[in-house]
Amino acid sequence: MPSLLVILSIVFGCAAAFPLTRRPPALLSAAGAAGLLAVRLGPAPQLPVLLIAAEVGVLLALTDLRSLRLPDPLVATLAFGVGPPLALLTPYRIVPALAAALLTGAGYLALALLPGRGLGFGDVKLGAVLALLLGLLGGWPAVVTGIGSAHLLGGLTAIYLLVTRRGRVFPFGPALLLGALTGVLVTAA
Repeated sequence: MPSLLVILSIVFGCAAAFPLTRRPPALLSAAGAAGLLAVRLGPAPQLPVLLIAAEVGVLLALTDLRSLRLPDPLVATLAFGVGPPLALLTPYRIVPALAAALLTGAGYLALALLPGRGLGFGDVKLGAVLALLLGLLGGWPAVVTGIGSAHLLGGLTAIYLLVTRRGRVFPFGPALLLGALTGVLVTAA
């Protein structure tokens, strides 16, 4: 029953972070992500760190949905609050994870510098951080799955907006975060 205790503690922690009367979708999103991680990973040593990442990820997604911004302090919290503990747990994956972050960051930077309203620099930073974390968690399979899933979700969102003639700029941060969650869930050992 340790998973049930973990899930209950997550729900109560989410309730404290996102009061039910003010943000029920945030509470449900955070609890859902944390519950999926707890059920999929079980009592893995990475779980507490990933639960923190899930909470920060929900805050990032909500902020991006509301204001089309990914605040640097939250992205830095994800990088420096989650990255070092994961690196300590899997030191043999540090070099490939750094390579994944560098490649993803460079690719996203190239896209952000293209003319038009493509990726923002917050997306570039978040993409690099998520590639690093995915690389530390599951190596290249996790990175490819996470980044690929993000682009699939982003592409489906773009198609929906075009078909419904709501062609507007949409936040890519939530797709990046959901893709990263998918990468963790699919490639977890």
